[in-house]
Amino acid sequence: MKVDDLISVASFYGRLTVCTQPKSSLGVVSCGFNKSCAMMAVSLRQPVSKAFSSIPPDKRMFLCMHQATSANAGFRGSLEGYARAGFRHVELVPSLTDAYVEQHGVAGARQLLRDLGLAAVSSGGVPGLFEPTADRGRRLDELKFRAERLAQLGIDRVVCPSITDAKFALEDYEIGVQNMREVGDVVRPFGVTAMVEFTKASSFIGTLQTAISMVQLAAHPFVKVMLDTFHFQAGLSKFEDLALLGTTPPHHVHFQDVDRSLPRELLTPTTRSIPSSDGQLPAIVERLHQLGYAGPLSVELLHVPDADPFEIAAAIRRSAEPMLRHVGS
Repeated sequence: MKVDDLISVASFYGRLTVCTQPKSSLGVVSCGFNKSCAMMAVSLRQPVSKAFSSIPPDKRMFLCMHQATSANAGFRGSLEGYARAGFRHVELVPSLTDAYVEQHGVAGARQLLRDLGLAAVSSGGVPGLFEPTADRGRRLDELKFRAERLAQLGIDRVVCPSITDAKFALEDYEIGVQNMREVGDVVRPFGVTAMVEFTKASSFIGTLQTAISMVQLAAHPFVKVMLDTFHFQAGLSKFEDLALLGTTPPHHVHFQDVDRSLPRELLTPTTRSIPSSDGQLPAIVERLHQLGYAGPLSVELLHVPDADPFEIAAAIRRSAEPMLRHVGS
């Protein structure tokens, strides 16, 4: 990575003002308000681009069910419940998919989806692909296997979360950007896009801002950023960070609410809740609409694995669909 790229990581990661000397010296000075902050503030005040002012019906957001919400129902059981509740799009869980494919083959899985009128639009993938790790080779092999299987199922994207509590230095982000490019090269032959998922608990990619910065620096056509509304609200991201999606649009969205009765510090993946209009989600949906996002809003709940798939899916539709109707989706 060039020194200028490393400077960009530092600047973007901490909203820092960077003063450059000759390339042998790099000075980083903290600043409460700098040019990038000003540009972000201006962008939030700008009217929506005419290109996004009228979104045609085939370019709208749509609800999707993530199988993790009903993990204990199994591959077939969860899909049957979602279809009965009126869902037409699903995000698959690798462990459930692999178990079903082992018994019925890829063709059997595809046939089940067709019979139920469901389109599989995404899948979970492999964590720990971007941060420096000792077992990176194994993870890349696992990613190659996953990308090939998803391509066989007609799925063109895979979620790659950052989940780590290790300690990192600025130089590790240089490695992280290089790792993103390598990940993109692994999935490219299969036509699958690797999506960078920041997570609240990650000590490496824990905010939308960091994820976007690194994806921009990687500049790989098969590596995109995604947004998880739980991690966005529960972690260190700020609402104004959504403006950054204007230049680096989300490729995919995980869509769930947070338990607002808890301090943010106590929010964990198992405290996710059904999307509702009571908190910040309507404003997030409105912002995505303004930015022209057209794709899945995949609801991934982790605290109700034993819930009846039909009942939880029906409850999600009742709660979430009014937000989408409000923006014309």
